Amino acid sequence: MTDRTLKALSLILSYPTPELQAAMPEISAVLLSETRLTSAARREFSTLLDNLENTDIYDLQESYVTLFDRSRTLSLNLFEHVHGESRDRGGAMVSLVETYRAAGFDPATSELPDHLPVLLEFLAMRPEGEAREVLADAAHIFEALSRRLTRRESVYAPVFAALRQLSGAQPGQEALEELLSEPEDDPDDLDALDAVWEETEVTFGPDPNGGCPQVRELLSRMDTPVTPTPGKPAQAAE
Repeated sequence: MTDRTLKALSLILSYPTPELQAAMPEISAVLLSETRLTSAARREFSTLLDNLENTDIYDLQESYVTLFDRSRTLSLNLFEHVHGESRDRGGAMVSLVETYRAAGFDPATSELPDHLPVLLEFLAMRPEGEAREVLADAAHIFEALSRRLTRRESVYAPVFAALRQLSGAQPGQEALEELLSEPEDDPDDLDALDAVWEETEVTFGPDPNGGCPQVRELLSRMDTPVTPTPGKPAQAAE
């Protein structure tokens, strides 16, 4: 059975499209009736839900790109907040791809496997307890994103507060402080942005010798560097 709330959160964190706008009445109904969230949390969704339904689509898309694509500290790619663009992230990505495949999940997207909307779509199809544990492992990331977006007065901030609430967990203070200690990017400084992204591109792919760990276990080890098998660097296979 699909968790409609996680599916709805996956959709509203995706790149805005006319199709998303057309579906907003149904998505809003799901989120505003979710009893796992407090009434205050549901009310805080109102502005974002209204914006996604009624704002000009090009304005929505520009705002989305500015927030999530031009700022690494607001990235929706979860491993970005742990491994950056190092090869450690590539190894973690291989394991996540294998986890998806083991569960019969084949996301129809060009996004990386650790992209939060992709992960939420996957978790929406998993048992509730498993999904909650995965969200709990990422609680410090959700809290950091919520605080950063709140400082920017972004309408997306309540989404991450809601994810932390759904996890039922408090973020680890040390991990949270480490994330928040990173200087925030200026999405309007394109020269600085180019310099930041001039690192080796992380590629990934299935390792025939790799295991298929549960996604909860994978995310719980996000702070532990993943070392690729000697002689078998992770390479693109998308």
